[in-house]
Amino acid sequence: MIHYNQHLIDGDMRTATSAATTTIHDSTTEAPIASVAHGSASEVDAAVVAARRAFPHWANTSVDERASYLRAIADALEARSDRMADAVVAEVGTPLKLARRIQVQAPIAAWRAAASLAADALAEMRVAHSVITKEPVGVVAAITPWNYPLHQITAKLAAALAAGCCVVLKPSELAPGVVGALCEAVLEARLPRGVLNIVHGDRATGAALVAHPGIDMVSFTGSTAAGKQIAATAGAELKRVALELGGKSASIALPDADQAMVVKHALSSCMLNSGQTCSAITRLIVPEAQYAAYREQLREGVAKLRVGDPRDADSRIGPLVSAEHRRRVQAYIARAEQAGHDDIAIDVKPDVPPRGYFVAPAIFGRVPIGAELAQEEVFGPVLAVQTYSTEDEAVALANGTAYGLAGAVWSASAEHAQRVARRMRAGQIDINGAPFNALAPFGGFGASGIGREGGAFGIEEFVELRAIQLAQ
Repeated sequence: MIHYNQHLIDGDMRTATSAATTTIHDSTTEAPIASVAHGSASEVDAAVVAARRAFPHWANTSVDERASYLRAIADALEARSDRMADAVVAEVGTPLKLARRIQVQAPIAAWRAAASLAADALAEMRVAHSVITKEPVGVVAAITPWNYPLHQITAKLAAALAAGCCVVLKPSELAPGVVGALCEAVLEARLPRGVLNIVHGDRATGAALVAHPGIDMVSFTGSTAAGKQIAATAGAELKRVALELGGKSASIALPDADQAMVVKHALSSCMLNSGQTCSAITRLIVPEAQYAAYREQLREGVAKLRVGDPRDADSRIGPLVSAEHRRRVQAYIARAEQAGHDDIAIDVKPDVPPRGYFVAPAIFGRVPIGAELAQEEVFGPVLAVQTYSTEDEAVALANGTAYGLAGAVWSASAEHAQRVARRMRAGQIDINGAPFNALAPFGGFGASGIGREGGAFGIEEFVELRAIQLAQ
């Protein structure tokens, strides 16, 4: 069993002083594989003090110098890529092929992209007789989740460090494997002391970090409920916040859409990472007249999905992260069955292994907009199908939740699809299965959060604008 009992504080790995720990279980075998020590308030304080001490120098280094450190971290992470992929498979349950590509290689590329984009993103600009400069916001508290551990860490750290901020990271205690590799990479890259500090821990550790008076900004990814609490705490001290929260994203299939492609995309998006994806398409909105056809294709599609050991190349859906999360997802499915929604996959669900935190994919049809399954984020392999009679009704359904993170529109006419997309209140909308763009801004409307990550937009999230007025 691996013991993550050290925090990275002021350039040194320090043994944790708290006796409180979290035990991590392999999501497939349920065997204990690691323990994570919780950071105490004193350790959080030491990390913040170190970051504050390092900030003046780091903020005044050149953008090129900061970029060189980011590239060195990326190189060091790449040398540990297989180890990180194996950790994500064990902890989160992501199938190995996807873990390598999405959970590891994509974040490493994002470190390098932030290094390349920094100079342009932080360039001064002239507005009439004013010079506008972009100044680092200060010391950032970054709190990240377990579902895409390295990706979410990278989205915050690479951008904040590029902007000239110093950071105290509190990663999820449920996915520590990539964090161990990151600590090694930071030390190998010889990042200056205090610029990046990492304190393991639970919610209490995160709360102490958010409330610390030495924090200038909080960047958080997680549930909307937790985001509201963080925003309230930060707001009381007028700290900046960036919140990447939940979603209940909808895919609208217009009447002329390619039904096979719509179904393939909906299943792929909803079931990715066993549904443990904030931007997953978890609602499919189809014409009422075509419901029967979509229903049949969804049944055929879900029957082909293989649920199994994520280390097996044939597995499409792995386990969930924990026994607790499995119980939560299963409760949503049970309540959907009790509500009487059309259980599209009831007799075609793939078998699941008897051991591990597996949940069979579930699809419910004709789910009304007011239903729990249409409004709440399940964070599991569960798809809700809704129907419409008019285009206005389809858009109203898509916009009919508190969330607004992602979405999709399908039509034989790309122009028509774009017109519908412009009516959707969501931060990122795919047209006819367009691929993810890591350089585009990522974030949501409403209960899906505040601020943006990704590309130059993510770097700009960590700056303050300053106007220097020049005499005429």
